[in-house]
Amino acid sequence: MGKETAASLDLGNVLSPRPAPGAGLLRGLLAKGRPLVMGVLNVTPDSFSDGGRFLDPAAAIAQAERLAAEGADILDVGAESSRPYGNAVAVPLGEERERLAPILPVVVGLGIPVSIDTMKAAVAAWALETGATIVNDVWGLQRDPDMARVVARHDAPVIVMHNRDTADPSIDIVADVTAFFERSLAIAVRAGIPLERIVLDPGIGFGKTPEQSLTCIARLDAWRGFGLPLLVGASRKRFIHSIVPAEPAERLGGSLAAHLLAVENGAAIIRVHDVAPTVQALAVAAAIRRAR
Repeated sequence: MGKETAASLDLGNVLSPRPAPGAGLLRGLLAKGRPLVMGVLNVTPDSFSDGGRFLDPAAAIAQAERLAAEGADILDVGAESSRPYGNAVAVPLGEERERLAPILPVVVGLGIPVSIDTMKAAVAAWALETGATIVNDVWGLQRDPDMARVVARHDAPVIVMHNRDTADPSIDIVADVTAFFERSLAIAVRAGIPLERIVLDPGIGFGKTPEQSLTCIARLDAWRGFGLPLLVGASRKRFIHSIVPAEPAERLGGSLAAHLLAVENGAAIIRVHDVAPTVQALAVAAAIRRAR
């Protein structure tokens, strides 16, 4: 099963979509009028943030239930660690699906929108058929040539994240992210994905130095001109360690600071590991703003 390929899964069969909420889902979520909290569920043995704690299906389902109870608006489920700091181990298509198969249907059953975090179009198509409603592509439709087609055919919202194979401290990271988004949006338009179904994510930590990650949060408004919702996932990322040394599980304070400032700078969605503290921090910050 680990050697299963896209061809053996017959991608053509899973491209025919079941009815999906499409743009209506994203529009409805954004209509809540507050920043949305996306809870992270890593079904992997090598996640930088939780080191495989939720590889076991029972543990993963319990974590999904916990995140939902804590107030997550979206659950983002992934079975291949993208490890933003390098050394990612590629997971065969069949193995990625095997990790998801006992978990995804149960998580979908919780009644919260589920995002599939994958770089593979065949996995995205299978997950959408299984009940996921959003695709989170850490290569922004630019790695798997079938990804945009899958998203379009399933009428699914898609998160387009900026990425680079390696960090280059010499580049203008804002310009690089902007050019990447422009390429991704061109791919989306050609595939027939309406702009109202697209979310942009500058990819904190992915192919970036710590300083460049900070710049992306500080200058988030540079991408508001696209007129699309912005997502920031700074949770437990290494740039926090570069400021105050701490292991991933000890970076809650830095994660909250980054996300509160990201919201101030225009983020509509925050992707986090620690849902309850984030929900609380956002609520208190909003109450303080209303009291001005």
